[in-house]
Amino acid sequence: MTDKSFAEQNINNQSITKSPVIIGLDIGTTKIACFVGKKNEYGKIEIISMGMSESLGVMRGVVSNIERTIQSITSAVQGAQNCKEGNLVIKNVFVGIAGQHIKSLQHRGIYTRRAKDGEISQRDIDNFIDDMYQLVMNPGEEIIDVIPQEYIVDKEPEIKDPIGMAGTRLEANFHIITGQVSNVMNIKKCIDRANLNTKGIILEPIASAEAVLSEEEKEAGVVLVDVGGGTTDIAIFQDGLIRHTAVIPYGGNIVTQDIKEGCKIMQRHAEALKVRFGSALASESKDNEVVCIPGIRGKEPKEITLKNLASIIQARMEEIIELVNYEIRNSGFSKKLIGGIVVTGGGAQLKHLTQLFEYMTGMDTRIGYPTEHLANTNEIKNLSSPMYATGIGLVLKGFEEYEKKFKTEPELQEMYTKTEVVGHSVKEKRGRFFDKIIPRVKDFFDDSDN
Repeated sequence: MTDKSFAEQNINNQSITKSPVIIGLDIGTTKIACFVGKKNEYGKIEIISMGMSESLGVMRGVVSNIERTIQSITSAVQGAQNCKEGNLVIKNVFVGIAGQHIKSLQHRGIYTRRAKDGEISQRDIDNFIDDMYQLVMNPGEEIIDVIPQEYIVDKEPEIKDPIGMAGTRLEANFHIITGQVSNVMNIKKCIDRANLNTKGIILEPIASAEAVLSEEEKEAGVVLVDVGGGTTDIAIFQDGLIRHTAVIPYGGNIVTQDIKEGCKIMQRHAEALKVRFGSALASESKDNEVVCIPGIRGKEPKEITLKNLASIIQARMEEIIELVNYEIRNSGFSKKLIGGIVVTGGGAQLKHLTQLFEYMTGMDTRIGYPTEHLANTNEIKNLSSPMYATGIGLVLKGFEEYEKKFKTEPELQEMYTKTEVVGHSVKEKRGRFFDKIIPRVKDFFDDSDN
């Protein structure tokens, strides 16, 4: 079968080409995961493929080795390129960003519409947001995202969506997320050198929140805590709006390090102990429960009590939860969070973690699973694991961005959709797109000459 006939076979696969294909790339400290999503015939989002690799060049959410990170990204993308509905060429990705360098601030902006009459349009809102990206930051910092909160239209306050209203003067409170220029550039460089295009950079806790929180929880007030390998990310919502974000530079890896040093065992044994037998509450473990760790070079096996293991884990988790509690109090919304705390990320799989959160914060706590907003929850193994919250959330945020940007531009929509379908290289597909457009332009000029 020739490449062309194979391409045509895939391009005719309606299940892929009918809807856009969105890719989320989660560049984490312990893993790099690539998720491919599309909408089914009912308008629900499905994850049709995923790939994952060990993260070799990232520490605490920051790229520390360019070449190793590129290798891990390439491996994860290759794993996601094969799906049950046909092969994909992954080119455009939405990427998550985290790390201690991430900061957030509140800012009030003012925008005066040029057209004194008529309705406030989406273009006015886009121009207003673009203005906020021009704010002067500290040296070495850049704005990653600008999230509008309440609007004020001609001194009328507390307007969530001003589109369609009459008005000249727009004011708004913005939640602005900033990061170090060098760290953002390193992520983009890794994406570029892996032969991918960055369609958007999204703060990881906001992506995770998209996957595990309901609109009702966001309205009531809720804290999202994403316990990853290198960092613990926090996002606080109230009245349906993002109110506070923060990144704590501790995660599951530091717990593993504590076990390694406290029990004097190898790193891989410490990680295996944490995953299989770890608990965040020492009181839930019995004194007589013991696990044996193989000795090194013929030495005697080492016996470790599960109560001692849990004591080491609890000490570190209490420190992390105290820092989470500090961010909750610092946000100013601690008494308005009816929805409590939702814990997700790989660290959320630790036994009795919700009980420790409830004990230390006094707030109701549950585990957040990333399949709550997906149509298919059983077709891909372990898709419901909290460790995939960020990657799946990036796909959901990608669809949100796509619908906002392309719903009024059908030709761009068609091009965007087919970019992800295999069989044709991206260059070839773009060529087909322009082959359709250029004759129309030529005809136009021919008519003008006549």
